Amino acid sequence: MTLASALALRHVAFEHAGVLGQVLAARDVRLGHVDAPRADLSAIDPLAPDLLIVLGGPIGAYEEAAYPFLVPELRLIEARLASGRPIIGICLGAQLMARALGARVHPGPRKEIGWGPLTLTGAGQASPLAHLRPAGGQVLHWHGDTFDLPAGAERLASSALYANQAFALGPSVFGLQFHVEVLPGDIEDWLVGHAAELAQAGLSPGELRAAPAPPGPGTAAAAERVFGAWLDALPSGGG
Repeated sequence: MTLASALALRHVAFEHAGVLGQVLAARDVRLGHVDAPRADLSAIDPLAPDLLIVLGGPIGAYEEAAYPFLVPELRLIEARLASGRPIIGICLGAQLMARALGARVHPGPRKEIGWGPLTLTGAGQASPLAHLRPAGGQVLHWHGDTFDLPAGAERLASSALYANQAFALGPSVFGLQFHVEVLPGDIEDWLVGHAAELAQAGLSPGELRAAPAPPGPGTAAAAERVFGAWLDALPSGGG
């Protein structure tokens, strides 16, 4: 499928499309951003962009009582999923997609923050995530919630703490609990923006900087291959 436009639903400014945005720019895809907490999400046509991206954020996909914008956001995502047009969700975005597909989203056993490996399922090894293997399979985890696998979806990856780290529902729905989109130079923004969460988890910025698998060109290149392979595999009709 040839894409001309993409729209990203953003929840906090520093959690942006990152590597995915660079991959789209290299393909001359126009990428727009909507700040979900303040936008009139009911006025957005969920089918207008060729690709919808739902990005991460530090809230729960089930916290609509505290964050009412989640109600129209879920409706938008539900309509997009029902259309069969391409959609990709990252962390909170994947959790919102799972919930829109009828699956339960809930707190995990404990926060999983920092660089760590993934275990790919058989389906994952045949998916774009296979491109993570040359980089050692290390990805950035930054979540405390998880989701049940949506009906009909394929589990693509797990970690020691979280069974559902990635899923696909056909070729046009891709949900990632972890963060491969983060650019190496952006990690300091995360350390500042999520300072309260790090303190709550008993972690210091220095610990993450000293991690054995810090972000670098190899991880970004692997992420480019993941996103590129997924985009290349989209069906010509978009569904």
